Amino acid sequence: MNDEMEAFRAEVRAWLEANCPLSMRRPIVPEEMVWSGSKLQFQTEDQRLWFERMRDRGWFAPGWPVEYGGGGLDPRRQRVLEQEMARLGCRQPQYNLGVWMLGPVLLEFGTEAQKREHLIPMMQGRTRWCQGFSEPNAGSDLASLRTSARHVQDEEGEAYIVNGSKIWTSYGDQSDWMYALVRTDAGARKQEGISFLLIDMSSPGVSVKPIELISGKSSFCEVFFDDVRVPARHLVGPRGGGWAVAKQLLQHERAAMSKFTEGSAPSHDALALARACLVDEDGAPREPVLRDGLARLLMDEQAFSLTHRRVKEMALAGQDVSGPAAIMKLVQTEQEAAKYEFLTQLLGQRALGWEGEEFTRDELEVCRAWLLSKTYMIAGGSSEVQLNIIAKRVLGLPE
Repeated sequence: MNDEMEAFRAEVRAWLEANCPLSMRRPIVPEEMVWSGSKLQFQTEDQRLWFERMRDRGWFAPGWPVEYGGGGLDPRRQRVLEQEMARLGCRQPQYNLGVWMLGPVLLEFGTEAQKREHLIPMMQGRTRWCQGFSEPNAGSDLASLRTSARHVQDEEGEAYIVNGSKIWTSYGDQSDWMYALVRTDAGARKQEGISFLLIDMSSPGVSVKPIELISGKSSFCEVFFDDVRVPARHLVGPRGGGWAVAKQLLQHERAAMSKFTEGSAPSHDALALARACLVDEDGAPREPVLRDGLARLLMDEQAFSLTHRRVKEMALAGQDVSGPAAIMKLVQTEQEAAKYEFLTQLLGQRALGWEGEEFTRDELEVCRAWLLSKTYMIAGGSSEVQLNIIAKRVLGLPE
C-alpha cells in the first residue's frame, strides 16, 4: 500500500510540476485572487490555465464524487495532493465559498436534484455564492433572525415568499446565489422555526447595498428582500431544520477561512517586516524586549500551523472536529489581531499611514490590515461566541 501511495505522490508531483505555471507558485495578493462565478475574470493567461487545468482535473474539490465534478480522491490521497501543492507553493486556483462551505452541506443534506443543479456549476466555476446569515438585530445571537419566508402554493407552484434583510454579506454585490437562513415558523422556538434556503440573487425583489468598511474596502453588503419568490425546491433539508444545516456549514466555514492562510494568504509576510526592523544596519539584533515579543508571535504561529494540520487530519478521518474548529477560529483571529497590534507598536506613527509617498507599501498594508484584523474577531462568529461553544462542546460546562 505504501508503494501505491508513493506512486500516486509521484504522479501528483509530476502533474503539478507540468501544469502549475511558475507565476502561480508565488504568494498571492488580493488583486490577483480569482473568484469563480458569472463575472469570472482572469488578469493573466497563467491564471486562466491554472484555473482550467485544476477544474478539468476535478481538484477544485478533490474529495467530492466524480459525478458532481470532484476528483473522487479518498482522504489519504487528498492529503498527498495538499502536501504536494504546499511543497510547490501552488496558489488556490480559485476562491469559491460555494465549493468550500455550501458544497459539503449539499452533499450531506441536499436532494439529488439539488446536487445536480448546484454542485456541477460550482465545480465548473460558473456560480459565486454568498452567505445570508447575520441581520441587523441578529449577529452573534443568530437564532433571533427575523427575515421571513412564507410558504405558498399557487398556480405557479410551491414556493416561499421572502421578506427582510441580511447584513455583513461578503461580496453580496458580486454573487450569483445566496444560501440563507430564514424564519418559516414565527410561532416555533427560535432555532426550530428556521429553514435553510437557496436564493437566486437575480430574482425580482433582491437589492444589494455595499457597506464601506473602516479599512477602506467594501467587501461587505446589505441585502434586502421585498416579496422575493423562491421555488420550494431550493429548500435544503426539512422545513424548520435549517439550524442543524447551518451548524454543519459553520464547521466548513471555519475550515474555509484557512484557505486564506498557510501559503495561500492574500497578504504579505507581516512578521518579515518586523524581523527587518529589529536589526541594525550591520545585521546585529536590537530592542531585546520587542524581539522577545516577535519570538512569541512566531512560536504561536508555528503552534497554530501544527494544530491546523492535526485538525485537518481528524476531519479527513471522519472525526468530530466541531470543538477544535471553534478553538482554531478563536485562536487564529486573536493571533492576527495580536500580530498587527505588535506591528503598530513597533512602527509607531509609520504604521498609521493611509496614503502618501513617504510610506512604503508594507507600512500602508500594516495600517489597513490592523484595522481589518478587528473584524476577524467578529466575522464567522465573534470571539465571545467561540468561547461559549468551547465551554459547552469541549469543556462540557453547563449552560
